[in-house]
Amino acid sequence: MIKVGIVGGTGYTGVELLRLLAQHPQAEVAVITSRSEAGVAVADMYPNLRGHYDGLAFSVPDSKALAACDVVFFATPHGVAHALAGELLAAGTKVIDLSADFRLQDATEWAKWYGQPHGAPELLKDAVYGLPEVNREKIRQARLIAVPGCYPTATQLGFLPLLEAGLADTSRLIADCKSGVSGAGRGAAVGSLFCEAGESMKAYAVKGHRHLPEISQGLRQAAGKDIGLTFVPHLTPMIRGIHSTLYATVTDTSVDLQALFEKRYADEPFVDVMPAGSHPETRSVRGANVCRIAVHRPQGGDLVVVLSVIDNLVKGASGQAVQNLNILFGLDERMGLSHAGLLP
Repeated sequence: MIKVGIVGGTGYTGVELLRLLAQHPQAEVAVITSRSEAGVAVADMYPNLRGHYDGLAFSVPDSKALAACDVVFFATPHGVAHALAGELLAAGTKVIDLSADFRLQDATEWAKWYGQPHGAPELLKDAVYGLPEVNREKIRQARLIAVPGCYPTATQLGFLPLLEAGLADTSRLIADCKSGVSGAGRGAAVGSLFCEAGESMKAYAVKGHRHLPEISQGLRQAAGKDIGLTFVPHLTPMIRGIHSTLYATVTDTSVDLQALFEKRYADEPFVDVMPAGSHPETRSVRGANVCRIAVHRPQGGDLVVVLSVIDNLVKGASGQAVQNLNILFGLDERMGLSHAGLLP
């Protein structure tokens, strides 16, 4: 049984980790921390978990207790994992970080986008970007895994087949992405209030979003050269979901794009390439660790439109973290994650 610790278990990604791990036959949550909720029983804060974590309560982070775990998840705001990750790694504990702390390989770039110096640049050489569809073999040998963000997961999976095949004009890639309100986190904010977000949709951070350098880093690696990306995120009045509409110009219109995508993801358990002409919906992946993709070439021209949908809290965060856990410990990658999406 894998002994699991969770740092920062009171947010949406934390409770989603608990929900998924409650169904995992090889993982046991031994420690869960929260400075603000220390002493509160997990089941009292999250009644949906009653009967699954009886006796487990939030505690103040203690490095010795966490180091006694086989693996520690960080479901925390950026900057928190910087302070603890090194100590845990030195003790032999694996670290799976759901925050942005180790996603960017350039510490200076990280500091630019997150407004503070990187707190553990010496660990970046050990960090493996946890997108299984790209880095599965590296994940198997990792000590420190940086779980990709939600927008980056949907966007990279949508663009990868085109870039890896050298088909796309890399100078002008466009990602038009929509997110549910849970992507903003559980903290109180005016923009996330029901009266503010309901019955409305808006773009934000058009000048530059923190996920932009992460997406660019991954697409650049896939293409093997510099890329030009315009990324525009939007807030939509739903709780969960990411819908990415991706645009790229292809240099060879004779290629069967449907076959290309189906071949690229044929052996991927959590990427579903839908039949030609499909329009995937976010509700089809709600609660599931699945990315559904459809590829279109409107009017048979050279502009390709890729539609990519995920649940931002599952394949975009906690589900992908558990997928990394399974790979890291040599388990069936689908363990604890094979449930279907929720409908209606």
